[in-house]
Amino acid sequence: MSGQQVATAAEDLLGLPAGTRVGYQITQRLGYTYDGAATALRHRLVVVPPRRHGDQSVRESSLVVSAPAAEVTWQRGADGLRVAVIELARVPSRLDFDVEVTLERMVGGPRPALRATALGGRRLLASTSLTAPDAALTAAARALRAEDPLLTARRFCAWAHSHIRYVPGSTDVTTTAAQALTRGIGVCQDQAHVMLALCRAAGLPARYVSGHLVGDGPSHAWVEVIVPDGLPGRPRQAAAVGLAGLPGAVAVAFDPCHDREADLRYVTVAVGRDYTDVAPTSGRYTGTGRGLLRTTQRVSVLAVHPPDERSPKSIDDRE
Repeated sequence: MSGQQVATAAEDLLGLPAGTRVGYQITQRLGYTYDGAATALRHRLVVVPPRRHGDQSVRESSLVVSAPAAEVTWQRGADGLRVAVIELARVPSRLDFDVEVTLERMVGGPRPALRATALGGRRLLASTSLTAPDAALTAAARALRAEDPLLTARRFCAWAHSHIRYVPGSTDVTTTAAQALTRGIGVCQDQAHVMLALCRAAGLPARYVSGHLVGDGPSHAWVEVIVPDGLPGRPRQAAAVGLAGLPGAVAVAFDPCHDREADLRYVTVAVGRDYTDVAPTSGRYTGTGRGLLRTTQRVSVLAVHPPDERSPKSIDDRE
């Protein structure tokens, strides 16, 4: 990637002038070891971002499977989801999935755009098994809701942050928002589910985000709230994303783990109704062997391009 090569700390990404483009690299390994026979593997990976997501554009991406006999097919899901399906007749004792992605974001670029139907569609308003609000969440949503959807989202973000103390390993992927609230502890996934439960109880469409923070090891989770395009103080952007003439909606991202609006420190991999839609790795196989997963991942900044520097073409541009 051309431009100024940098070793940039996450905080250095704040305060850059509009039009600045930042290049990132995701490197990730998902490694499985099996202690017995395993056959007929069908595995699902959601680890490569959509080619475009608001101001984020993928430049290059690769997925390498350590087993040469593996068959890899790509599928497209809702919300631009990119799903790799790996099939393997006989599974070796060790199986690695290596992912590398280079992408770019732009300061002041467009937010993810949706058609106006997203504002009233059931898909992002209906509760899921992980985000169903209980009486306490419903009461909180009612008390915190404001006329301004963004003010409502900010309140929900702060409430989820203050009511779920971050404790690594305290929950698992089956923990619901109501269960996490009762315990008062959880991880970023639980904080996101609690915020989603509040949004859905209040009739505010929202979706779960799976992604990474610059320099942070584990994957991260946050929330996108769907609001009308062109709210007071925010210019309309529908025409810029091919929705000219149509009333639209945009996604505004909030991180209840850190109680803030998401910024250039965040890289989005996938969005969905809850964690289940966008689980990075899942699958099934036949056999007595148990699979043990170990992961490593990192997002680093490759370059910062000044506003007047021409951008290289993205994968999307070349197609």
